[in-house]
Amino acid sequence: MLVSAKDMLQKARAEGYGVAQININNLEWIKAVLSTVQELNSPVILGVSEGAAKYMGGYENVMAMVTALDKAMKITVPVAVHLDHGTYEGAFKAIRAGFTSVMFDGSHYPFEENLKKTKEVVAVAHACGVSVEAEVGSIGGEEDGVIGLGEVADIEECRIIAETGVDLFAAGIGNIHGKYPANWPGLRFDVLENVAKVTNGVPLVLHGGTGIPADQIKKAISLGIAKINVNTELQLAFAAATREYILAGKDLESKGFDPRKLLDPGYKAMKKVVAEKLEMFGSVNKA
Repeated sequence: MLVSAKDMLQKARAEGYGVAQININNLEWIKAVLSTVQELNSPVILGVSEGAAKYMGGYENVMAMVTALDKAMKITVPVAVHLDHGTYEGAFKAIRAGFTSVMFDGSHYPFEENLKKTKEVVAVAHACGVSVEAEVGSIGGEEDGVIGLGEVADIEECRIIAETGVDLFAAGIGNIHGKYPANWPGLRFDVLENVAKVTNGVPLVLHGGTGIPADQIKKAISLGIAKINVNTELQLAFAAATREYILAGKDLESKGFDPRKLLDPGYKAMKKVVAEKLEMFGSVNKA
């Protein structure tokens, strides 16, 4: 059931759990996520970076794949299709293609330009029933060539951006994309508490969910985080399971080279990670 992210995240914020945004990269990713959330009766957000959309044949093809699978698999839980770290131009393209939610990441612009562009995206998206995520303070690490240094968000800027009517809000609180280094100091809960105070109940987003300890995730949810993004962990699980299959020589046995067999261990490994995240975030049976 394809919906915007607004209602599912407001419910999550009010009831004190988190909704997983699982980034998708191909057919196996979409099937793994949809089958698992249906089994566990959990809402979910399918995250699509601009790079992943290009890889999968464009925004329209992503929506065609998700829509067809949602119908074929008889999915009844709420599913949002969300542009992750979208550019200004990309946000409008995703809306035209039928995405139900978009993130406009203007964190690298001067603040006034971020504010102006966010307002424009919100106006168009809301006219189409599409939810919008904005960001203040870039998230650390690298994603699709965008490199952030893990800035801590300015609280006054958070307040102003939240007043534009965005439906979900990401603020840099020391989180980073990809693997966390051994010397990572942890999330800045003092900053998160202040962000929550000035954003008037807007559901908050935690980027870089891979590698953050469960106790920090749960504390963040208690402070207003309603959406946690997960990407790297599924990629690592998929790669490890595929490597194990090939190193064991199973691709050389009978028709083990058939992509349906070759990709199945990775598919199952991803389902396991998704299930673990849904349990950790508390969204099981919240659909």
